[in-house]
Amino acid sequence: MTGRERLERKFSDLRARGEGALVAFVTAGDPSLERLPAVLGALEAGGADVIEVGVPFSDPIADGPAIQASSFRALQRGTTPGAILETLSSCRPSVPIVLMGYWNTILRLGPREFAAAAAGAGVCGTIVCDLIPEEMDEWFEASERAGLANVLLAAPTSDPARLDLIAARSTGFLYAVSRTGVTGERDEVPEEARRLVADLRARTGTPICVGFGVSKPSHVREICSFADGAIVGSRLVEQLHRSEDDPGWASSLTRLVAELKAATRG
Repeated sequence: MTGRERLERKFSDLRARGEGALVAFVTAGDPSLERLPAVLGALEAGGADVIEVGVPFSDPIADGPAIQASSFRALQRGTTPGAILETLSSCRPSVPIVLMGYWNTILRLGPREFAAAAAGAGVCGTIVCDLIPEEMDEWFEASERAGLANVLLAAPTSDPARLDLIAARSTGFLYAVSRTGVTGERDEVPEEARRLVADLRARTGTPICVGFGVSKPSHVREICSFADGAIVGSRLVEQLHRSEDDPGWASSLTRLVAELKAATRG
């Protein structure tokens, strides 16, 4: 079974159970790359359905302060894409893993080489934040060859032609950006997220997950009433950072994820 097929099966199983997906994001290398397997284990124990592993990058333009800071800390510790893939290959979590990062990271190794290495490490798909669909032919071919899902982002500002293209090319799931701007915790789910999901639903049967600003069980519950899943990132990254020196960090992370996951069953 390819990585893409594993990801697709996960969403199919969730739909059959009437559950939304909880997609959890963490930055590889923060607090340390050595701790990543334990972080993934804590997320899985809490019930995360899919885990996005952020590949730290020096100019993370789509990310807000919390994830930018985590990326900086990971780079300061010497975290590299190759080391991340080696770590993932050694721990092989059962939850589908999606790498999230930027195009320059892939270009440095080469699209075909990166896709093959990611698939070999057990990765199921990728989100390349700054690669627009009109310019992704090379990566689309490489990732398809490797059996990886291509998760594209759609924003509230995307025009109908762009939404058509995103809907046609996104596989595994589609990442609906809840609002304009960057990642980071917010108080409410914007109404524009509902409109965007409805626009995408009219174009594709691919599962749609909503991210950017999702941090509370109430957000997750609301999102899962109109989308296939919710993506939580900054809240988890901040939790890991604050509890870095706490012996009980793993159990506290698991409890937080379990609270978020419970909201997908409403």
